[in-house]
Amino acid sequence: MRTIRLVVEYDGSAFHGLQFQPALRTVAGVLEAALATLLRAPDKITAAGRTDAGVHATAQVVSFTTQSTFALHKLAPALNALLPHDLSVREAQEMPAGFSARFSARARHYRYVILNRPQRSALLHTRAHHVWHPVDVEVFNRAARGVLGEHDFRAFCGVLPEQGGTVRLVREFEAQRRGELITVRVSGDGFLHRMVRVLVGTLVEMAQGRRDPDSLHAILEARDRRGAGCTAPAAGLYFAGVTYEDRTILAEPQLF
Repeated sequence: MRTIRLVVEYDGSAFHGLQFQPALRTVAGVLEAALATLLRAPDKITAAGRTDAGVHATAQVVSFTTQSTFALHKLAPALNALLPHDLSVREAQEMPAGFSARFSARARHYRYVILNRPQRSALLHTRAHHVWHPVDVEVFNRAARGVLGEHDFRAFCGVLPEQGGTVRLVREFEAQRRGELITVRVSGDGFLHRMVRVLVGTLVEMAQGRRDPDSLHAILEARDRRGAGCTAPAAGLYFAGVTYEDRTILAEPQLF
């Protein structure tokens, strides 16, 4: 039995998220169908992190086990010949037995892209969150420092997990501006449902003067979703990579 790690990218606009759903077009469903065709056996994938409908990935990592002897160096191009235009395999690597894209991960990396200008973009409407009112990146980052470390992020969770708690460790949360584009770099051990998007939405409100930037600690302590800000749209979010024991797999969004 072989264990294979794939690095995949996708435009999430036309997918109903990553997780397999029988009646809907999902990343897992499309990728598993291509694997079944190529390897002549059904293979279920495990992903490093789930993504919701509309969320993109520049370096999502998935793993699967197979008895197929298909040549590894041919796997990525052969899969790409079967996959649709909005999903592709960047690389394939054979891993030791027991490797899991999800459970072997030590950190996950996201990027959130904001287009900050008065007028919307016809080209980026599914790739970035358009915010017309000016965003003060310095205020954003000052408030975001309160996110770093281990906290209970219940107030920033969309749907509470069925198992496990709401404490997570965030190692990086920082915005960088390049012209009209603001990219938020996010890294941590794991994230709750819509946690990154709710945090971004809340911090944008703070960076626009619509919410006290010193109130983040109080929101965390209250553990009440109603105290946090809006959920930023899915279009701006990218699953950008994963850190494992052997390497960090990371790819930045390239919008221009």
